[in-house]
Amino acid sequence: MSQRIPGVTHTERQPARTALPVDLDEAAHRCLVAGFEGTTAVPDTLKRLIDRGLGGVILFTRNVRDAEQVRRLTDTLRALRPDLLVAIDNEGGGIGHLVTAGAPEVPGSYALGVVDDPDLTARCADALAGHLATLGITASYAPVADIQRQAGNPIVRTRAFGTEPELVSRHLGAWIAATEARGIASCAKHFPGHGGTLTDSHHELAVDPRPYEELDLGPFRAAIAAGVPMLMSAHVVFPALDPNRPATLSRRILGDLLRHELGFDGVLVSDALEMKSIADLYGEAAGARIALAAGADQVIVAVADLGVTLECRDALLEALRDGVLGEERVREAAGRVERLVERYATPASEVAVWDAGAGLEAARRALRGQVSPGPVSGAHVVDLFPAPHPALNWGGEDLLTAVLGVDPTATGTAVNGEPADLEGAVEDILARAGGAPLVVATCDAGLHPWQARMREVIEARRTGVVRVATGLPEGDDLCAYGRGKVNLRAVAEVLVGAR
Repeated sequence: MSQRIPGVTHTERQPARTALPVDLDEAAHRCLVAGFEGTTAVPDTLKRLIDRGLGGVILFTRNVRDAEQVRRLTDTLRALRPDLLVAIDNEGGGIGHLVTAGAPEVPGSYALGVVDDPDLTARCADALAGHLATLGITASYAPVADIQRQAGNPIVRTRAFGTEPELVSRHLGAWIAATEARGIASCAKHFPGHGGTLTDSHHELAVDPRPYEELDLGPFRAAIAAGVPMLMSAHVVFPALDPNRPATLSRRILGDLLRHELGFDGVLVSDALEMKSIADLYGEAAGARIALAAGADQVIVAVADLGVTLECRDALLEALRDGVLGEERVREAAGRVERLVERYATPASEVAVWDAGAGLEAARRALRGQVSPGPVSGAHVVDLFPAPHPALNWGGEDLLTAVLGVDPTATGTAVNGEPADLEGAVEDILARAGGAPLVVATCDAGLHPWQARMREVIEARRTGVVRVATGLPEGDDLCAYGRGKVNLRAVAEVLVGAR
């Protein structure tokens, strides 16, 4: 999901044409999920949308200060409308918006798949879901059901459980069941799969060129069989299914394939409409109208600027008046949303404790590869990783901080993004390191060649460098399969021989 920095200021306007029947107006509002700005007060525009039947809100880091504040905010939202769905992206690992609210520390999905212990995956999912329940958040846009197919895929990677359909399906089932047991709605994404692309749909339209029989439908079949209440669509074009439109806007994919062939009757929610794959080619408002007509039940407008949500809402109302969007289709979508909120809108009154150690256990068990020449102390840690994705929360984790937690004599340098002067940056690192042992960590250096170049320059100047990979594997390096805090803690323990 993405978060746009507001530019043009939008103003709320009243429809110029005859109003729709109240129940149909409410049904159209049910089909919207809105992002907003603020941690305590609810904007007046959002209050009016909620009053008219808004289906849900999505929280981001911008809405989070601490746990007590989040619970007050969700209580305030439900006081406006008890059947409002309050949702958040909550995948675990390095992606999550609740760091300052005390979110349980669990590794990303790929590390869980490497361990391949569904019971442990369930314990990690249970911890995340239990925490959401304490905050009054009852819908989680997770887990990722994509399969990591392409080495050059820029967006799925360690968010997936792995590269094999059966493994991914096993862990989806465990995650969905554990989340459901907490009374939290899970959402398998991104249908019918984002793992076979070489493009990030946040930035431009992505295409999966594979024939039908090679598409990754298996995990979504498994998620449906496990009773997942929501699926999220991908802003990806699949020529084998529909050569003209991305899945989010395709009747063939959302209707013929998902509803009829796969038999899913839960809530189908779009990925965020302001992602460039939709916004740049169609516009958010047209995207909302086309997605609903194609078979989506809710569309997410995640930007904080509620003017964009109003434009999407007005496009739906106008299309209903003109007959471009069928009344029956909107009522069907709203009916599915109403069934969802009947099950998940009300938070549990009591929340049982969860296993706070499950995440670190999983991260430790996921480690693969070798540390050579062996445990090091007093090392200078060079942590190379790409600039954080603008649409995905990053909690500020780095390997040096994790190493300092077990070896206070360590020093280091974190480099999050390609330096303007790579050679100069290396000179500075080596000067600061002095004679200390060197640890060089990279994160998906195949996608970000500057990291490999920087490591090569360092290794040309110093022998005995210990290599670490914090993304997908890179040779025989010690690999964490993720950059969550517990992933980095597990690496740190092995580096310094603390375990």
